[in-house]
Amino acid sequence: MEPVYRTIIGLARTVFFLEGLKFTVKGEEHIPARGGAVLAVNHTGYLDFTYAGLPVRTPKRYVRFMAKKEVFDNKISGPIMRVLKHIPVDRSAGADSYQAAVEYLRRGELVGVYPEATISRSFEIKEFKSGAARMATEAEVPIIPIVIWGAQRVWTKGFPKRLGRTNTPVSIAVGEPIQPYEPAAELTAELRSTMQDMLLDLQKDYVHEPGAYWVPARLGGSAPTLAEADAMDAAEAEAKAARKDAAQQ
Repeated sequence: MEPVYRTIIGLARTVFFLEGLKFTVKGEEHIPARGGAVLAVNHTGYLDFTYAGLPVRTPKRYVRFMAKKEVFDNKISGPIMRVLKHIPVDRSAGADSYQAAVEYLRRGELVGVYPEATISRSFEIKEFKSGAARMATEAEVPIIPIVIWGAQRVWTKGFPKRLGRTNTPVSIAVGEPIQPYEPAAELTAELRSTMQDMLLDLQKDYVHEPGAYWVPARLGGSAPTLAEADAMDAAEAEAKAARKDAAQQ
């Protein structure tokens, strides 16, 4: 029993109702009723993790998400993240968070990860880090791909929040479990390919507004292409590193 987590979920569902979000969920039968698994989620918006938890409630389970350390350092979100037993990730020293995730998995927990590591500005599937594959292999648990579409319309990087009553449709698909194997690079490639196919499938039945910022260039939107978005991310990372070096001098 996790009364705090259950209460937070209840509050989140109330917010979803007030926002008028219209969820379509398929494949929730792929979430195991028990035992550990890595939930690999695509990353298009800041609230992906709240939506990814919806199919997990069918078997009444909870997810321990890996999130950047800064979220835990915040005086408001930090206590909530800790009581929900999420896992802080210090990007400058990730070994501890990786090992914590493996231990959670071995204890039969569901661990949520973003293989892309950061929000995709293009809303396409970015290149994946190998962490999801490596921890699944080490803990001997499956990887379950989850793809969400529409979350970027609510709150994404570089655009204002839309947390009012927007009646935004959000589509969620859960894929079949992928059993772990080595090498990690091949498993990671299979996971990415699977999630790309799942994304294309979700987009088939979704109404896209021509020229909208939240629509990929491939579908007639004004979002940057994957290559353009990668260049933006690289420039941002370089600027951040320069500011950090300047602060240390």
